[in-house]
Amino acid sequence: MSDALVIFTPSGKRGRFPFGTPVLTAARQLGVDLDSVCGGRGICSKCQISPGYGEFSKHGVTVASDALSDWNAVEQRYHDKRGLKDGRRLGCQAQIMGDVVIDVPAESQVHRQVVRKAASARTITMDPATRLYLVDVTEPDMHEPSGDFERLATALRDQWQIDGVTAPLDVLRKLQPALRQGAWQVTVALHKDHHAGPHRVLDIWPGLYEGGLYGLAIDLGSTTIAAHLCDLRTGEVVTSSGIMNPQIRFGEDLMSRVSYAMMNPGGDVEMTRTVREGMNTLFDAIAQEAGITAREIMEAVVVCNPVMHHLFLGIDPVELGQAPFALAMSESLTLDARELGLHAMNPAARTYLLPCIAGHVGADAAAVALSESPETSDDLVLVVDVGTNAEILLGDKRRVLACSSPTGPAFEGAQISSGQRAAPGAIEAIRIDPDTREPRFRVIGCELWSDDPAFADAIASTGVTGICGSGIIEAVAEMRMAGLVDKSGLIGSAAQTGTWRCQAEGRTHAYLIHDASATGGPRITVTQGDIRAIQLAKSALYAGARLLMDEIGTDTVDRVVLAGAFGAHISPKHAMVLGMIPDALLANVTSAGNAAGHGARIALCSAAARAAIEATVRRIHKVETAIEPRFQEHFVNASALPHAVDTFPELAQIVTLPDVSFNTGGGDGDGGRRRRKRG
Repeated sequence: MSDALVIFTPSGKRGRFPFGTPVLTAARQLGVDLDSVCGGRGICSKCQISPGYGEFSKHGVTVASDALSDWNAVEQRYHDKRGLKDGRRLGCQAQIMGDVVIDVPAESQVHRQVVRKAASARTITMDPATRLYLVDVTEPDMHEPSGDFERLATALRDQWQIDGVTAPLDVLRKLQPALRQGAWQVTVALHKDHHAGPHRVLDIWPGLYEGGLYGLAIDLGSTTIAAHLCDLRTGEVVTSSGIMNPQIRFGEDLMSRVSYAMMNPGGDVEMTRTVREGMNTLFDAIAQEAGITAREIMEAVVVCNPVMHHLFLGIDPVELGQAPFALAMSESLTLDARELGLHAMNPAARTYLLPCIAGHVGADAAAVALSESPETSDDLVLVVDVGTNAEILLGDKRRVLACSSPTGPAFEGAQISSGQRAAPGAIEAIRIDPDTREPRFRVIGCELWSDDPAFADAIASTGVTGICGSGIIEAVAEMRMAGLVDKSGLIGSAAQTGTWRCQAEGRTHAYLIHDASATGGPRITVTQGDIRAIQLAKSALYAGARLLMDEIGTDTVDRVVLAGAFGAHISPKHAMVLGMIPDALLANVTSAGNAAGHGARIALCSAAARAAIEATVRRIHKVETAIEPRFQEHFVNASALPHAVDTFPELAQIVTLPDVSFNTGGGDGDGGRRRRKRG
């Protein structure tokens, strides 16, 4: 084929273009969100892109080293003046010379993505591992020779009953100037690991230090990275921010990244470097937003799934891609931040990683368990952390079970025809009138519904750009409730459904939500392929929950907790209509917000909580979905909407789903329609 295949991430948009086409031109023709204000002259640098090289089995493409044109004089001029990050190119200058995968970083996007992982406001018992101590140190005496550090240690023992301290070389270099400048009074930041061992001096200041003492609680997800800057003296969340995980260009799901490491020598090293660079960029932005220096950030806690855990640590994740899914290390770790390549913090900062539960159930699931405490519940609670890879906990005071379920990226808006990640202008909620079948919707960044007269003016700056994860969930559920989709997930024709919005697309149909094509805007539909993608994702989620229920010997649960950034925005009613979760009273289906992030925050603010979750993790029983035959059985049954076998009596009290069935044999005529009763 004469044209080259170009795949953009994180949008997933792809197309073929003649050799020599500038990347910026290809992006514009595909509707990819790539910024540029200088008209392609290489001046503004807004169109920076990151090309990926090697084999991408997820996309079915191998990218050669010469897939883009050579670095040119315009790029060199900009690099000399302002600097380009390693691996970055200017989209207006780089030309397509072969099949290529191109990542558009967040700072190059016009409509920057909203990583909705805000910290929840909850009470935490403060017991930080890092604290400040004001110490008066005796002056040196020629008649009783001793080192300044030894006399600091003696003062800490006498004045604070802290026996035994160590200090890295960077801190020792600061010691003597600080003591003399402070007239032998200094403030030290001490870190005490919750395991046995001496205190560690992280920093030292002359006299009374009245500056900040901060830590970062980091939720390192496969799709997004979120961080909460916390005051280690009060536990207050000062600011929160997030970015898309730049590893997305190597594959949207975890197994694609494992595959990339398998197929490309050094691929794991490349992914480690990429994610650490992304984290440093995020930390810099957070410090700038909070008006603090990197030196004031003394500690970090990281939670992540096993694949991200290994890639962050610089461990090849290949063993996690094949049975028995062996972890290199499952226990918690406390390491120097600099050892992990995190330089946007205090040079002596410490980083704590929560323990992993098993090969596919990681430190993020442990953080959810720390946040939600299913092991203390009197009633049977199902906790579902919804994401590209769902972590599921089920239990009560008697026992807790855990599993991981590969839902894929559809819940994040990926693999959806009009899908996008959560950003201003994305449809996040939708309602379809069951009588007229007309839709109304709400987009991120605007509280008004689309049928409000002021809606058009309110979204003038963003427009309606696509549909995100929570939006596609509600759209499919609303289509089911309005009789536009039957139990099998088939979309009916215009004649079968009674609305012109159900339009033919080849041999199937699509439901039109919004059409701005006349003015150059997008045409947003829900296609048959979108329905199937959601069915696959929700079936994996439901099958994982049912597998744990089988293991514990129950057909019902008392409570359901939806966790995760995406789970926080799911309507329980719509989730139940789709059959994403087991049937339960709607009042007993709640959102925990970003439970993994909150668990990280608890661990950051409480050394005792670290010891507690380490003990809890050892008691959690892991169920492996990949080798359990019943998982496949539940998966197949869950493909119907809401389910092919299980009944949903609680749901039936809330909504009567239309008993319709469509086939594909009759086109738009009555011969292709089989309609039974409507509720």
